[in-house]
Amino acid sequence: MFKGVNLIEFSERFATDDACRKYLSEIKWENGYQCGKCGQTHYYEIKKVGSRQCVNCKYAESATARTLFHKVKFPLRKAFYIAFMVVTNKKGISSYELSRKLGLRQKTCWSFKQKVIEEMKSDGNNPLKGNIEVDEFYVGGPEAGNTGRGNKTKQQVVMAIQTDGFGIHRCYAKVIPSAHSAELQVFFDQHIDKNAKIRTDGWKGYFSLKQRYPSIEQEISAKGKAFTLMHRQIMMFKSWLRGTHHHCTYLQKYIDEFCYRFNRLKYQNTLFHRLIERMVFNQPLFYQNYQCR
Repeated sequence: MFKGVNLIEFSERFATDDACRKYLSEIKWENGYQCGKCGQTHYYEIKKVGSRQCVNCKYAESATARTLFHKVKFPLRKAFYIAFMVVTNKKGISSYELSRKLGLRQKTCWSFKQKVIEEMKSDGNNPLKGNIEVDEFYVGGPEAGNTGRGNKTKQQVVMAIQTDGFGIHRCYAKVIPSAHSAELQVFFDQHIDKNAKIRTDGWKGYFSLKQRYPSIEQEISAKGKAFTLMHRQIMMFKSWLRGTHHHCTYLQKYIDEFCYRFNRLKYQNTLFHRLIERMVFNQPLFYQNYQCR
């Protein structure tokens, strides 16, 4: 397992494509080999590093086959570099910056980065617990004559944070078409434990949720003064979005990226390895199949 966020150590460990293939193969077949065609568990080692050939049907499978690295058309070590920089860089990195650093087309970097971010989505298996704050906000430029909920073209986002007495422990967020109770309930069901103690503002969309989440407490926001931690988190997200990406079409993907890194601040040593594991055990994703939201 590669541990840490040191770029020099990373570059030395994955200096060649063969080193990357070997790393992928060790993850892919850590629990034993099984042929992708016939299911046989015995294999031959073949000449290409990280590849294995089935004893029964002679099917040869590379370390990248049936993973998100499948048919990558540029050096594998550069794909590793993209994954490493996206997940370990505190502020992330834009596809334009990756293009300049790696000598690849911007569109190529953007395309592979989407695969990386796809694995940064929450699986919903770790809902927020304890003391929770929830609020909605808008992302987008100013609109003449419209403020707050009167905005027409901005995208609305609902965010929940878990506080631990000293600060923010974890957070999740989701783009929503509106702040109606039905949309808010979907987010609550996905990311908040039913026994959590939830604080939010006086927006009417939360009223009907009290039957499902009886611990909801509503109070006047006082322009954010009653929810200082929440508004600090919202401002931090918006500052990151403006400073790193400037413009984004698929807002949910950037939200997933932000939350993934934030929720793992205490696990820097394993950030890269865990992300690569997710990418190995997922099916190939091609440009025409991106579920860009």
